[in-house]
Amino acid sequence: MSSNAMPAAAAGARSAAGQRSRKPFPLRKLKPWLYLLPAILSIGFWIYRPLVQTFRLSFYEWNMLPTSPKEYLGLDNYRLLFNLPDMGQALVNTLIYTVGVLPFSLLIPLAIAISTDSIGKRARNVYRALVFVPMIMAPVAVSSVWSWLMNPMGGLVDHVLVSLGVVHDPIRFFSDERWAIWSITFITGWKLIGFSTLIFSAALTGMNKEYIEAAKMDRANRRQLIRHVYLPLLSPTIMFMAMLSTLFASEWSFSYVNVLTQGGPINSTTNIYYLLWTYGFKTFSVGLSSAAAVLVVLGSAAIAWGFMKLSNKLSFYDN
Repeated sequence: MSSNAMPAAAAGARSAAGQRSRKPFPLRKLKPWLYLLPAILSIGFWIYRPLVQTFRLSFYEWNMLPTSPKEYLGLDNYRLLFNLPDMGQALVNTLIYTVGVLPFSLLIPLAIAISTDSIGKRARNVYRALVFVPMIMAPVAVSSVWSWLMNPMGGLVDHVLVSLGVVHDPIRFFSDERWAIWSITFITGWKLIGFSTLIFSAALTGMNKEYIEAAKMDRANRRQLIRHVYLPLLSPTIMFMAMLSTLFASEWSFSYVNVLTQGGPINSTTNIYYLLWTYGFKTFSVGLSSAAAVLVVLGSAAIAWGFMKLSNKLSFYDN
């Protein structure tokens, strides 16, 4: 073989190899999206498709009957929604639920997680398992238990309060407008303690213990450890739980409102979620219910965006 033929053959081989290596490139680029395709389709079908349908229905009047025509109203549902007296009370109650749940979803779980972090592993797991038990109970079962405990006719809570002299007459926890919303808030928060404790405990497990050992070598006391080590390292988790509590406090309380008070007495326990459910499934005002749902989605998106911005400024990340 001539010397000129050998470089030509090598060049041809390299060209063929380059073509073979370039052919699968689009497939390699497409492969990750093929793996994600089932999840994307599921999210699109079960989440974004109902959102689009809800947004469309918010401009119509319809009673959910397939044979009933839909009447286009434009923005009338939104105008009517803001003029309804129930909406103002529902928004105030939503704010009360949101603020009232924060001690149960942040302060108490954080204290439990930090106080049990330094004990033995077996005892720590037992404590945290006991705290987590309420979270796995069904909301209807929880409502039944607390309805019995807070029953003014012989309930355990009233019996203890009267026996200790705290009150003279039994308290009607679910039928007195002064007590009903606080009773629902307490039950919602009590059930959230286990979930929040589990989240904070998981964050503590992944924390770099060298910071704690270094602080102890510098003779830091317990209060200084919590303030200067635990809280900064837990700040991303604290912000995450604060966002969850703010977004979903009223949704988490919906089951207890529905079972124990049905929004009463005198709308004292109605929140935005119960209101949109009432419009949709009691009065069959699908347009009003959809308009309320759209406002909830937009408000939740704005709150989540604000928390993300705030988290970037206040959270400390151990990189």
